[in-house]
Amino acid sequence: MSKHSFSSLAALGNQLALIAIIGMLSYAFVGQIYFGELPCPLCLMQRLGFVIIGFTLVLNIRCGAYSAHYGWGIIGGLVGMMVSLRQVLLHALPGDAGFGATFLELHFYTWAFVSYLGLITGLAILLMLPNRDVRSRSLFANTLVILFMIIVFANLASTLLECGVGPCADDPVKYEGWIWLRSRFGF
Repeated sequence: MSKHSFSSLAALGNQLALIAIIGMLSYAFVGQIYFGELPCPLCLMQRLGFVIIGFTLVLNIRCGAYSAHYGWGIIGGLVGMMVSLRQVLLHALPGDAGFGATFLELHFYTWAFVSYLGLITGLAILLMLPNRDVRSRSLFANTLVILFMIIVFANLASTLLECGVGPCADDPVKYEGWIWLRSRFGF
């Protein structure tokens, strides 16, 4: 493969990983809004891990790939993976039905663990490519960056509405922050 092929492969890898992050965050957000499944604090921390990886991919796409970007992505992935593994282990007892809905008979925190494993592996492979000039100003890359920013902002807003200014409930059933806003400002 030529040097240019590696560059194209690295650019494609960063954009595909960002598509995966956007998909996971969007699916979790739709589940929260459409199905009314409010995320627990561990779920919010897992989303944060995906956001950190997403921001490193955005930095790679917009500014060029640097080892530090991949390093932050891998650290974000490791933290998210540990949080999701903790949640898996919390619900590993016999008779425990788990928390939230399932997809293909696995809970989303289990899928998060698998996703983190795949993303960390992908980031490590991208880090090893010799030419990582992955900057892109294409319409596709710009659209991905904008979609990522929108889903991050939406998740941030919904988290503030869910938790308010205090700690989030362990098993949330209502938007505490929205209730707080209504009581303070008469919404």
